[in-house]
Amino acid sequence: MVRDPSLRAPDRVLRGRLRDLANERRRFGHRRLFVLLRREGEPSGINRICRLYREEGLTVRKRKTRRKAIGTRAPILIEARANARWSLE
Repeated sequence: MVRDPSLRAPDRVLRGRLRDLANERRRFGHRRLFVLLRREGEPSGINRICRLYREEGLTVRKRKTRRKAIGTRAPILIEARANARWSLE
């Protein structure tokens, strides 16, 4: 089967701008990048931006997880007399 070549213009400029914005704003997904491109005057629709975002292999960068305390904490000993300990713990 032979297919006709695509008549659509190549997306090189749009792909480059999308990649640049994704590198600047690492926490933005394709929806927020679409809004930024729209403000710059890009007429493309959300589905096209989503497709290009996936084809370029762009993803939202994961945040590092918070470390959890390992082991058990020792209880604070209660002093027998008043004002024996002045620490804040």
